[in-house]
Amino acid sequence: MSTLPALRETVARLHAELTRYHLVSWTAGNISARVPGEDLMVIKPSGISYDDLTADTMVVTDLHGKLVDGDLSPSSDTDAHAYVYRHMPEVGGVVHTHSSYATAWAARGEPIPCVLTMIADEFGGDIPVGPFALIGDDSIGRGIVETLRDSRSPAVLMKGHGPFTVGKDARAAVKTAVMLEEVARTVHFAHQLGKPDVIAQDDVDRLYARYQNVYGQ
Repeated sequence: MSTLPALRETVARLHAELTRYHLVSWTAGNISARVPGEDLMVIKPSGISYDDLTADTMVVTDLHGKLVDGDLSPSSDTDAHAYVYRHMPEVGGVVHTHSSYATAWAARGEPIPCVLTMIADEFGGDIPVGPFALIGDDSIGRGIVETLRDSRSPAVLMKGHGPFTVGKDARAAVKTAVMLEEVARTVHFAHQLGKPDVIAQDDVDRLYARYQNVYGQ
């Protein structure tokens, strides 16, 4: 449990990246992180202004969404996050936003096609659409898991709702949320000019392998 205070601080701080990149409005959206070695997660409280988020306001729940530590109610998306952690042990962070362009694709129920090398690099192909589901139980989580199990993408556009992203930790999931909105916007613009060409699968595979295994320090 010694890592818990640092993780609460990290999750609180990462929420500032959502406002920095204009991925959320008012109190919508949330970030969570799995507590290493524990069946616990840290998540944003429900309905609290981003300006008021601190390490102390973060809440801790178990992986069924039950409050373990904190004075505030957990996010309304807690059950979805918890379901992802229970069924995707490789995931250490989950992010949900209503970023404008990605959510527009979700509203249409349309995958974002792999027409850019950035999409191939980051998402390994088309960015998939998950099923429509109501908030309040783990239905959204089930849709996320079912969709991502058949995809290399760390992002899913939940139909009629908005994007969820996952990563090895919360920072990685935030990066994916930022990249998702960037490509959603760019591909939207491309569609205004005509239908962009999809990148060939062999090239997508090579781009994805290079970026995942070679790119960076």
